[in-house]
Amino acid sequence: MSSRHQGDAGLQRVIGPVGVGAIALNGVIGAGIFALPSVAAEAAGLLSPWLFVFCAVLIMTVVLSFAKAASYFGDTGGPVVFVEEAFGRFAGFQAGWLYSFARIVALAANAHLMVTYAAWMWPALDEGGLRMALVSLVCIGLTVINVVGVRSGLAAMLALTVLKLLPLFLVVLVGLAQLDPAIFSAPEIPELEGFGGVILVMLYAFVGFESAVVPAGEVKDPQRSVPRSLVWTVAVICVLYFFIQWVSISVLPDLAGRERPLADVAEALMGTAGASLLVLGAVFSICGNLSGMFITAPRMFYAMGRDGGLPEWFARISPRFHTPANSVVFVGVFGLVLALSGGFVWLAAMSTAVRLLVYMGCILSLPGLKKKFGEQASQFHLPGGMVIPVIALLLCLWLTTHASLKSWLTMLAFAALGTLLYWLNHRLSSRT
Repeated sequence: MSSRHQGDAGLQRVIGPVGVGAIALNGVIGAGIFALPSVAAEAAGLLSPWLFVFCAVLIMTVVLSFAKAASYFGDTGGPVVFVEEAFGRFAGFQAGWLYSFARIVALAANAHLMVTYAAWMWPALDEGGLRMALVSLVCIGLTVINVVGVRSGLAAMLALTVLKLLPLFLVVLVGLAQLDPAIFSAPEIPELEGFGGVILVMLYAFVGFESAVVPAGEVKDPQRSVPRSLVWTVAVICVLYFFIQWVSISVLPDLAGRERPLADVAEALMGTAGASLLVLGAVFSICGNLSGMFITAPRMFYAMGRDGGLPEWFARISPRFHTPANSVVFVGVFGLVLALSGGFVWLAAMSTAVRLLVYMGCILSLPGLKKKFGEQASQFHLPGGMVIPVIALLLCLWLTTHASLKSWLTMLAFAALGTLLYWLNHRLSSRT
């Protein structure tokens, strides 16, 4: 096991297994499940609940690979640490840089959809100054909460977790009586044209699990609690998504194309009051997801500053609050700027595509980590050795071929900017 960074000594190990699970859950359940049921219904019709299961099985290969990598370390940084240890400092920096970009793009996508759902109750939020004010208030509020301390950030996230899960469970419970058993009677298989592109977007409902590996420097017994939390969280979420989609297509057979699909389902089940409750749940859910991002994304910039890829300013820990305050503020400002522009589907697809590149880097690091640290009985055991990581790698490669040219050009531009910053920082450091 490795804990390489003395700089992490300024952080406090206050996150227990419940906190790790909440971070993983909030990383996954955010905006996706409130927007993608209509996308799934359009792509697969009655088979759409199984589409969520299919995506869960695919992503579980990546989850298990991450769980294995996480069992080697107790350091803050996640992908930065995994890739750097296997391939060197520059590779680790690029993994962290791209992952941070993916998280902030996801923040922008989720904030965009949060306002779209909130506008159901207050149509004036669809555009103009009120929309910008709400997004700004959320970003600024979460920035302040997470500068003050990781405990306050976790408390806010745990509260939002409860508030967002209650409406989802209520929709499932109320809708159980209307479940259509036709999903088990081999309905007609829809056309699979553009299937890879659909899966790329659908996986947005499952990515984010890796959030739990990033703040490992603040987790109690991280090599044990982080891998278990990753696997169990994604398994539970798969079951929840399946029933949400099953209820949705049973209640609204014309679900495809709806802008606020779950709000429409709740309205059909429970009237306007039910829809209002679901909309509030969506807003709380996305706020909880954003709260999780404000815990993990700043730790990535902190790790890159700690390791010398970015200026030391990013690695400074507040002596009063024991948090990477500068990085938290940076994410808050950058995220706010992106959140005020862009559309959900394109931002979601690009965030997923960027993360797939980072996933591949972490998966490829496993042989090197195994050779360097060996195997111990207390480590997370990966069934089949490297079979699952190989499947995960092939999956990621296949899905990245379905990313749009615009997404690739944006990713390459950001990677080039990261390379320039890395080079400038090292050149300036060598002169001092």
